[in-house]
Amino acid sequence: MNLPPMLQGDSLTRLLQGAAAGFAITVVLGFGWGGWQLQSEAQKHTDQSVNSAVVAALAPICAEKFQHAANAPATLVALKATDSWKQDTFVEKGGWATFPGAAEPNRNVAEACAKILSDQK
Repeated sequence: MNLPPMLQGDSLTRLLQGAAAGFAITVVLGFGWGGWQLQSEAQKHTDQSVNSAVVAALAPICAEKFQHAANAPATLVALKATDSWKQDTFVEKGGWATFPGAAEPNRNVAEACAKILSDQK
């Protein structure tokens, strides 16, 4: 069987080198600038987006629960008097960042809630 000249000798070597170079360039461009990503990286981005959405949805509810609690004005003064890095713990201990179905408070929601409350006048 006669092979075409392109698949004989040096031509075959050049063809394989070109295919390998083309593959390498495609992979570099695809992952570098084309937006391709591995499944694990996509899952990580999805998890971050979901967590951000949960915090954005629940933090205002937490602040509302805080404001409707007994003795809210005095508790708000106590929250503002607390060091900023301890305010999320204050909200967690108060139970405002614990939602139905959750066994424990959501730390990220507590942090966002404390920021909302401490920014109030």
